[in-house]
Amino acid sequence: MTESRVSPPTADLTTLGRRGLVVGGLFAVVSLAGLVSNPTQFFRSYLVAFALVLGVALGSLAISMLHHMSGGAWGLVIRRILEASSRTIPLVALFAVPLFFGLRYLYPWADPGRVAADEILRHRAIYMNPTGVAIRLAVCLLLWTVFAQALSRMSKRQDDAPEPGLERKMRLVAAPGLALYCLLVSVVSVDLLMSLDLHWFSAIYGIYVVGGQAISGLAFTLVVCLFLARNGPMQEVLQPRHVHDLGKLLLAFTMLWAYFALSQFLIIWSGNLPEEIGFFHDRLTGGWGAVSLALPLFHFAVPFVFLLSRNFKRDLGKLVWIAGLLLFMRWVDLFWLVAPTFHPGKLSLHWLDLTTPVALLGIWLREFARQLAGRSLLPVNDPALAIALEVHAHD
Repeated sequence: MTESRVSPPTADLTTLGRRGLVVGGLFAVVSLAGLVSNPTQFFRSYLVAFALVLGVALGSLAISMLHHMSGGAWGLVIRRILEASSRTIPLVALFAVPLFFGLRYLYPWADPGRVAADEILRHRAIYMNPTGVAIRLAVCLLLWTVFAQALSRMSKRQDDAPEPGLERKMRLVAAPGLALYCLLVSVVSVDLLMSLDLHWFSAIYGIYVVGGQAISGLAFTLVVCLFLARNGPMQEVLQPRHVHDLGKLLLAFTMLWAYFALSQFLIIWSGNLPEEIGFFHDRLTGGWGAVSLALPLFHFAVPFVFLLSRNFKRDLGKLVWIAGLLLFMRWVDLFWLVAPTFHPGKLSLHWLDLTTPVALLGIWLREFARQLAGRSLLPVNDPALAIALEVHAHD
């Protein structure tokens, strides 16, 4: 295996990171101007942006752990991308800090006056309070960081020298890590998203967010694969069969998200309980009805139709178009979860809703590029790598 097949295109990644930082920094300055002029809207928009970036990092961690448990050539060729995304979780934790300066603009449980006047808020105050939310989020981010760093360190040890049994150790870390990931995402999604309205609840909400994060992580990974394939060593490594497997996985995650979304809707709508149905009523009336229609159409139906094609899934250039669409729809989905709480029945899109995601993603991209450039693009001493890179005749 030649060095060009395993070394990351450092210059290209440095340029990518620098451009991300410049764009992110410029949009961050614009967003800070919005913070001064309209702090309420800033924190509402910032919450959506934070959830989007968190989803990409955590989705990548989950897919990485899934691969360690299941194996397969598809995961070996993207492992370094997933690990680089996972290692950005400490930066994402820093992104969470501004949220706690704006709790009173977002959550009824953070306003003592509203808590005192609402029996439900008083009843849940022992759990839903600023201190409790901050502690739980900090613990969750710490645990995710621990698992991401543990897997990354063992993967680096494997690069340095073959070590028998290391693959089994990584599986032993990944198995509980994946289960804990699902549990902790449920905790954080309830704290940061569902608790925007403590009068409404859904037992499937956390799993719905898990499905969205899996799409975010894989879609971003596919976009990076195209960048690397056009600018360096991944062009020699990534084969149509690998792309096909990734396309099938993206189809599976898309169907899984749609299943969770439909299940939540049907159960709540058929039950028609006053304390539950308001969530969908606010999102199906006024301008929000168009967004509610766009989600099943562009987050599921359109990707589903294209991803059914075998030839489409084997063409990375085409597949990335669907990945890009799904990344955009991940923002739409999170926006749909958050914004109608503050503007029920009336579609409202503020310019901060657009600048804050670009700001956070640009800054995050700089750290991702730095992490990816620091290691080889392939786990060079993994026992399964030789088989994974075999060129098949039909490819």
